[in-house]
Amino acid sequence: MMPNVKSLIAAVGVVGLVAGGALAGDFDGSRPLFGVTGKITEIRGNRIDEDVDPDTLGIPQKFRIDFAAGLLRPSKDSVIRKTIAIEKVTHVEEMIVLQGVDGGVEGVDDALAWNLVISKKDGKAVLSASGKGVAYVVFGRCSPAAE
Repeated sequence: MMPNVKSLIAAVGVVGLVAGGALAGDFDGSRPLFGVTGKITEIRGNRIDEDVDPDTLGIPQKFRIDFAAGLLRPSKDSVIRKTIAIEKVTHVEEMIVLQGVDGGVEGVDDALAWNLVISKKDGKAVLSASGKGVAYVVFGRCSPAAE
């Protein structure tokens, strides 16, 4: 797996938290969200690995989306410290879509473009990221973050 994929999925892997008791307005981009990395699928050529373990990739399982700053930040307890810029936020029907590009590690051909779609109703999220010959899909949920 490419080195920047670990930090990108870590930063963009808004998945796995139960959004219990959250209101629809909690997922409209007006306040920060918190998430954990869940199931990851990797597609490389004709090979599909449908159950990539985030721990084996060395990525944190928790992170924060800071809409005001336009950043995806790893949690404070994460070993991975890379912050990813959110380049575009779009509201489409009952979804909020975040997009960006991660240049990866300097001197390594490992850049990725990514999209993160979050349901405004319940916080369910899907991340898709693709680069040179590889794609990743992450499923899960977001939760409102404490201010």
